[in-house]
Amino acid sequence: MIDQDMAELKDLILKMGVMVQGLIHKSVEALKNQDNKLAQEVVEEDEKVDQLQLEVDEKSIQLIALRQPEASDLRFITTGMRIANDLERIGDLSEDIAQRAIDLSGQPLLKPLIDIPQMAKLSQNALSLVLDAFVKRDAATAHQVWEIERQIDDLRDRVSDELLEIMTKDAATVSRAFPLVLVSRHLERICDHATNIAEDIVYMVEGKVVKHGGRGEN
Repeated sequence: MIDQDMAELKDLILKMGVMVQGLIHKSVEALKNQDNKLAQEVVEEDEKVDQLQLEVDEKSIQLIALRQPEASDLRFITTGMRIANDLERIGDLSEDIAQRAIDLSGQPLLKPLIDIPQMAKLSQNALSLVLDAFVKRDAATAHQVWEIERQIDDLRDRVSDELLEIMTKDAATVSRAFPLVLVSRHLERICDHATNIAEDIVYMVEGKVVKHGGRGEN
């Protein structure tokens, strides 16, 4: 019976993860295409993510209270709760990006967006990796996220530097440039949450506390 309950919990978390990946994509597409309708969809769908997190928490507490899981299953359940919390925060950050898209609607973009969509794609890839690692209880897959984090940090720095230069040369561009700086920071934070999930998975599988992809302690 506990196997069925565990499978249901896993499915809830995966459903939440897929939904959040979609929110990242939609929020940046809304920004790129100045699509207010799509941005509003993100705002509304984030509420569904919040509801799923509550369901994960309720299911997890129920499992612990009624099934008295063994150590490995208990670690899986508590990791799942932490993952759901990170996914909820990613949903919030995607909503923030959608709000920046709404703020910028009707104003011409300073330049075609290239690095920000690339950051979004990398963030989605990082989420795919950690969700796969969680299901398979595979620490090696989780470790791959740190390389993506480095790439996203580099892109964030590039975006910030370019926009700072634009704002410095022409103060009139600040209202259009600064929201894009915020978007790059939101995407970097999204990857940070994926990294948190990777750390939790490594601990779940190996019992090691890891930071920044490799330095661990028993």
